[in-house]
Amino acid sequence: MKVGVTMESCSICQGKIPLSERGTLMLSGKTEQQAESIRKALRKWHPVLHPKQHRVDVSYSSWEALQSIMEKTLGELPEDDTVSVTGSLITEEGSRHMPGNEFSLYELNEQITHPELVKIIQDRLFQSFMQPVVDTRTGEPIGYEFLLRPNSKLHPFNPGELFAFSQGSGLQSMLDSQARINAIRTSSHKLMPGMKRFINFLPSSIYDPSHCLKSTFKAARDYKVKPEDLVFEVVETEQIEDMQHLQFIFEEYKKAGVKVALDDVGTGYSTVDVLKQLKPNYAKIDRSLIQDIDQHPEKLDQIKLLRKVADDNGIILLAEGIETAEEYKVLQQYVHLAQGYYFGKPLSRPA
Repeated sequence: MKVGVTMESCSICQGKIPLSERGTLMLSGKTEQQAESIRKALRKWHPVLHPKQHRVDVSYSSWEALQSIMEKTLGELPEDDTVSVTGSLITEEGSRHMPGNEFSLYELNEQITHPELVKIIQDRLFQSFMQPVVDTRTGEPIGYEFLLRPNSKLHPFNPGELFAFSQGSGLQSMLDSQARINAIRTSSHKLMPGMKRFINFLPSSIYDPSHCLKSTFKAARDYKVKPEDLVFEVVETEQIEDMQHLQFIFEEYKKAGVKVALDDVGTGYSTVDVLKQLKPNYAKIDRSLIQDIDQHPEKLDQIKLLRKVADDNGIILLAEGIETAEEYKVLQQYVHLAQGYYFGKPLSRPA
């Protein structure tokens, strides 16, 4: 997908993905030599249809046949070709999933290997649960973090595994966008204005912030959620690899009037230097610093440093993952906000 398109939303985030049990696998190489390598790899087992320049079409009549074709293609092609060759599926009726977009062989293979996870993303078989975020001065909730959960016992999933799958299958932009919109919609029904809504996002799924966030901001308008009630936070599973890109995303959020949060502060990639550079509205302390802090006084020194940096930069400090009264007692005077099972588990309604 090219950066700079002006449509309201793109097929990467909004499109359907028909994974048909019968149809055509279309493989494209960057060069005719790559295309010939594909034909050579497949002719041993499958007839190649309508060869075109740089492209090879192979029909399949069952899901097992499609899996076999992908397995043999990946096994036969040189490693350099498996990285650069792209693919797409076309149904018997001629419709192509993600019109205008193709996936790498590895991404497409992930989709073919886990069609049940593709269906969950495609049909949006998830809902948003809410976990309270508490003001340490009053003990009252000031907002809720929205977390993805299954909405059907027939289609269970682990949220972390679903997001990991989406990253490996090229579907992370779709899942990330729809999860944000689902959280906004849910919050409009279940929270009063003024309550903060902490919503996760994957920076790498937002390839062009000025374009990719349009559907998110449109959802806020459609569901009459005030921008100042939204807090978008970088998810804990993603490394900060492109600081400039993340700054651009933060700027787009802030220009729209919403707040931003940095997760995992104090460890890994979310160091004090990163905190000073990005200057998020909220900083969420990593769980590793919170756990058993009442038994490890040395952790409190790091919390005190984070509080000073937060105060110097106008950042609200939030301790997440608090599970015991002892942890909270130590932390209460050093953080502005708190979150964790001690205050409430994620539920389908506000706790």
